Amino acid sequence: MTLSFKPQETFRDDFSYRNSDEAILRFPFPFVEDSYMYSVNIEPHVKGGPTPAFHAAFDVDEHYVAECQERAIVLAQDPSRCKVLPHMIEAEWDTLELIMESLAADYPEHFSLTRSGTAWTWENRPLGIRDSFTFGDATTLPYGPFEYITRQAQGDFTLQDQRDDNLFVDGGMITCQADWSLEFNIGMSFHEWHGPVPLAHEKGVFDRALKYLLRLQNGQPVRRLNWTMTVNPRMDTSPENYPLWGADRTTVTPENVGRKLHLRVELQTLFRLPRSNAILFGIRCYLCNLEDIARVPKWGKRLHRVLRDLDPALEDYKGLTRYRQTAVAYLSRFDDGADLSLGIQPDVDRL
Repeated sequence: MTLSFKPQETFRDDFSYRNSDEAILRFPFPFVEDSYMYSVNIEPHVKGGPTPAFHAAFDVDEHYVAECQERAIVLAQDPSRCKVLPHMIEAEWDTLELIMESLAADYPEHFSLTRSGTAWTWENRPLGIRDSFTFGDATTLPYGPFEYITRQAQGDFTLQDQRDDNLFVDGGMITCQADWSLEFNIGMSFHEWHGPVPLAHEKGVFDRALKYLLRLQNGQPVRRLNWTMTVNPRMDTSPENYPLWGADRTTVTPENVGRKLHLRVELQTLFRLPRSNAILFGIRCYLCNLEDIARVPKWGKRLHRVLRDLDPALEDYKGLTRYRQTAVAYLSRFDDGADLSLGIQPDVDRL
């Protein structure tokens, strides 16, 4: 699969990030029907799905180089955004192996991995990286194994250690999170980490999800979609940098909402790791503004209905308090009330 990358894009300052027509059509739109409420909504992470975003173990798209550059900027400003507790070193090597093998298999034009025993050579052509190292010896890499490989992948990652019939966030690379902090959450249990989510606890969503994940098997990864809204195509909406992005929420107007307000979707994947028995939790972030979403008729209509009828308890949690009605009014012009097919597929193959 040959990709064309857009390395000059930015996710800060002048916000030059844009989606091509192809990127819009491969967007993992998160709403299968015209209303939304929390559910476990986990399915097998198999290669294939309603858009090409689901066609590889770790999705790579036109924004790959720019997102890796954005990650490097965040880490240079705040190295604590990558943190792994010492007992998770085996899970670090598990992660490196899984991501390297997956990228080399799914995108052989861009990545390659050669191995002779513990002597490995990794080549990442888009980023101009070629390193030979000894698998299992962290001193042969420029960073720890987890940081080394997640610097070269889109989206955030956490490592979940399983013990005492629970999962604990004992490591992570978190530079494009939707308003949560690795520094605050590291070491937390599954329910503690998800504590701020409204309504879901009362509905037993996280009890069911934990039971399911504790039984996750190696070689049988799963996935789900989550979503929120972000003003401007800003990847780093961390609590640590709230002074830099919080004021963005006051800038949305009826005239600019289509361009400024972005649906932020997380393709969340969970892999059981073979040696450590930990779980790698990938949080792949996609951004698409309302203007582009409305270019897909089904998506524009459905997003209008979801936001119009959203439970008020979710409004603040999803970052919508200031501009939900502005977004609903904008999207209403694209909704003729027609019946829509179930599922998230765009139902068009060109824009």
